[in-house]
Amino acid sequence: MQTSSPAAFPAARIWIRNPLAVFTANRLDASGGLVIEAGRITELVAAGGRPAAPVTSTFDASAHVLLPGLINTHHHFYQTLTRAWAPVVNTPLFPWLKNLYPVWARLSPEDLELATTVALAELLRSGCTTAADHHYLFPDGLEQAVDVQVSAVRRLGMRAMLTRGSMTLGEDDGGLPPRATVQAAEVILADSERLIGAYHERGDGAVIQIGLAPCSPFSVTQEIMKASAALAEAHDVRLHTHLAETMDEEAFCLEMFGLRTVDYLESVGWLGDRTWLAHGVHFNDSEIARLGAAGTAVAHCPTSNMRLASGIGRMAELEDAGVPVGLGVDGSASNDASNLILEARQALYLQRLRYGAEAITPERALGWATRGSARALGRSDIGELAPGRQADLALFRLDDLRFSGSHDPLSALLLCGADRADRVMVGGEWKVVDGELPGLDLEELTARHSEAARRLVAGG
Repeated sequence: MQTSSPAAFPAARIWIRNPLAVFTANRLDASGGLVIEAGRITELVAAGGRPAAPVTSTFDASAHVLLPGLINTHHHFYQTLTRAWAPVVNTPLFPWLKNLYPVWARLSPEDLELATTVALAELLRSGCTTAADHHYLFPDGLEQAVDVQVSAVRRLGMRAMLTRGSMTLGEDDGGLPPRATVQAAEVILADSERLIGAYHERGDGAVIQIGLAPCSPFSVTQEIMKASAALAEAHDVRLHTHLAETMDEEAFCLEMFGLRTVDYLESVGWLGDRTWLAHGVHFNDSEIARLGAAGTAVAHCPTSNMRLASGIGRMAELEDAGVPVGLGVDGSASNDASNLILEARQALYLQRLRYGAEAITPERALGWATRGSARALGRSDIGELAPGRQADLALFRLDDLRFSGSHDPLSALLLCGADRADRVMVGGEWKVVDGELPGLDLEELTARHSEAARRLVAGG
């Protein structure tokens, strides 16, 4: 029997053809669409053009706005179980945390698996293809928390930066978290090394990456910050923490360490381009300049900052100073959603309050959600549409009633409140089709997740 060699079968080349509008995040022309082969973008097609070489299939995108896959730079997946919890609906950050810590300390591996799956599904349906999670809760029985998250990410087919968070400064030592949520430094560092060795992928196309993420100035010691920085440098992984989120935090740093937040960051060896910070609301002029010179990135979380009344970050000035600015939805107990296209809309509007309508355009906000977020996570293979980049795409339709009468398709995404992608591709494979996730029973997931949420807050 005669068999054909692999060369006899041409590699699959898909043309995403003639989108209604396209945002490349780099001003390249892809008006005629783009060509995908082996999980990468191989060609951008100009308006009225055709691919340079034959394609094996086409996808008609004439009803879609085409974007790079959105990238979420800060989340707490587990918090989907405590959305809109009445005791903390009207509280700022510190009492919000104090009330929620005891609830979160009851998390089980099953709870975390459900919470993570819900967060990822919601993110995917909002056009997000890569997500960073900051998990810092490891109570008894949840020591394998990041392993649970790895499995969920792989099952849904997204990319993720999963950070091994930590808390070492309990309330009995002057910190905020209860003793049950605090771990010893040696336990944290050993598990961090284990996770890096087991899961961290390097180079273009990485699916799972591991970062190190002591939680915040009010929940960790300077010693674990320094040790984490040394470990991250030894293994060449990234560093993440909350910083300058509220004025309460700034007062805590001054009282506990005698330092403002950026001075604190520098004192523990974190002021550099390996670091990205969640929030970054309360920086002064000199601190913005120092962060820019160091290349330290910031994850802007506008909905959370508004929900907790934390303040309005100076994102345009940070970006102009050289700080990579990305977007994060933050935890789903302070947002209370995991929707990145809506987060871009909030960023547009919140930053306009500070800088005016002309300075903050839809394109700038979308840039934060794509290329800026990729830079914050230290990646150059995602976040824009260009030859050689990963084929991570989000496609949105504008045929819902909310878009009727709109004229500029790209602006309409944010101004008219798009909240769900029609198609999402990760590495050349469709993960969302017609707004749904093939193979995932959302009705069953919602029922199980809702029951787990009720049980968790009830203490059972």
